[in-house]
Amino acid sequence: MVDVDLALSILQNKVRRQILERLVREPHYPMQLADLIGVSQQAIMKHLKELERGDFVAKLKVPSDKGGPPRTIYSVQKSISLRIDLGPDLFHCEQRKLPPGGPMRLSKSLPENSLNVAESVSGRKKISVGEGVSHLAELNNILEEMDAQRDAIISLHQHIRNRISVAVDADFDIYEQRAMVHSIIEAPTKRIDFTALSKELQLGQKQMNELMDEVSSRLQRQLSQRAGHIVAGLENSSLHWWLGDYKPKE
Repeated sequence: MVDVDLALSILQNKVRRQILERLVREPHYPMQLADLIGVSQQAIMKHLKELERGDFVAKLKVPSDKGGPPRTIYSVQKSISLRIDLGPDLFHCEQRKLPPGGPMRLSKSLPENSLNVAESVSGRKKISVGEGVSHLAELNNILEEMDAQRDAIISLHQHIRNRISVAVDADFDIYEQRAMVHSIIEAPTKRIDFTALSKELQLGQKQMNELMDEVSSRLQRQLSQRAGHIVAGLENSSLHWWLGDYKPKE
C-alpha cells in the first residue's frame, strides 16, 4: 500500500483528482481525459505517471477500433480511504485499505441497518440502475449517520485532549517530559517507541530511562491523588503499561 505521505502529495493536485473522478466511472484513454478536463494530452500523461507511481491507476493495452496498434487505457484498480482530522489538540492522518470481498463476506463487518442491502445484491452480477440508485441512497444515508457519530466522537476526543493538555502544561515543566506524555496520550494502548522518541529528543538511553522514571512517577502520583489511595498491581494486571515494566531493552 502506498505511503500516506506519497498519497497526500499525489492527490493534492486538482487535475489528478479530476482524472480519478472520471476513471472511477469507467476506463479512459489519455486523449479522452485531455478533452474532458481541458488540458493538454502531454500534461495528462505526466499526471497519469504520477498516479501510476502511487499505484492509484493501472494501464492496459486494448485493441484499436480502427485496426491499428493497441491503445493504452487507464483505470482505477485499488480501494483506499484517507482520513485527516485536524484542530487544536487534534491531529490524526492515516490511510486505510478498504476490505476485499463480496456482500456476504463484508456483512460480517457491516452495521445491522445495511445488511438488507448486502443480502439483496449478494450473488448478482448485474443490478438495474433504478434498484442500484435506491441501494446507494440508503447506504449514503447510513454513511451520513455514521459520519455524524464519528464527528461527535472526534469532537469529544478533542475536548478531552484539550483538558489533558492543560494538565500537562501545569504538571510537567520540562519540554522533554511533555513530549513523552503527549506520546503516551496519542497512543494510550501502545508502548512508546523509545528509539524514535530518543532520536527526536536527541537523548541517550540513560537519559531516556531517567525521563521515563520521572514521567511515570508523576503519572502514578496523579492517579493516586485522584483515587485517594496507592496504585499497585501485579505484572500481568490491567494497569497502564507506563505503571509497570516500561523501560526499553538494554
